Amino acid sequence: MDGRDWKKFLLPYEQTVEELKVKFKTLRGELKSREEYSPIEFVTGRVKRISSIFEKAKRLNVPMEKIETGIEDIAGIRIMCQFVEDIGRLAELIRAREDMTLVYEKDYITNKKPSGYRSYHMIVEYPVQTALGMKRVLAEIQLRTLAMNFWATIEHSLNYKYREELPAPVVNRLSKAAEAAYLLDQEMSSIRVEIMEAQQLFEDNSNIVNRVLNGIQELYFFHRVREAAQFQMRFNELWDTNDTWLLRELSDQISDAISRAKKNSL
Repeated sequence: MDGRDWKKFLLPYEQTVEELKVKFKTLRGELKSREEYSPIEFVTGRVKRISSIFEKAKRLNVPMEKIETGIEDIAGIRIMCQFVEDIGRLAELIRAREDMTLVYEKDYITNKKPSGYRSYHMIVEYPVQTALGMKRVLAEIQLRTLAMNFWATIEHSLNYKYREELPAPVVNRLSKAAEAAYLLDQEMSSIRVEIMEAQQLFEDNSNIVNRVLNGIQELYFFHRVREAAQFQMRFNELWDTNDTWLLRELSDQISDAISRAKKNSL
């Protein structure tokens, strides 16, 4: 077995995972601000354990001295999407990035694995700045829907338990579950517009409520106690009605009151 310091060996991979997580979470926030919708639901990442690296190297006949190029998923990022259509959009965004180089892609959604596994894999080369200088690290980015991820997580746990030799009844039930997850994704895609509209309505309501409450607090800051109290009472009346139009109107009224308060304070 290779006698290298494996803890130090993994440092660039750990740094790569942390940096990529931050970048994709930032991308999610920016897309929501610019387009009011992001194909990214949430982002996770991990670095393979040394034992898992050894097992995979043995399975693929990768020599220890070639692990850095032979094992492409030591650094792994997983990005969850709501809809299958989001995966294609996100893949386009990743291809267009200049802070990483796409090595190749594997489409296990169009071409599922025999087990039923579906996911979209992108192998990228990421330049990470370490204490010893710049190092190019291979990382695997997996794009999945929530349903795909649920199934894959269960399959991974069962494969670990049975050491990749699943009993036939378990394989059969997993295959049926994979098809059920696929049908769920198809059904969600068929009502995608309705789901997105409902989510946007919720987001709009949440933003309006935040503006109203923050505005009331700002009026207190300008010592406009009477106005603030009146607006608070009006908000309490409207809260139970869930009337977005009236809440937006109240928000505009509060904004006007704040503008007047600022002018009077000059």
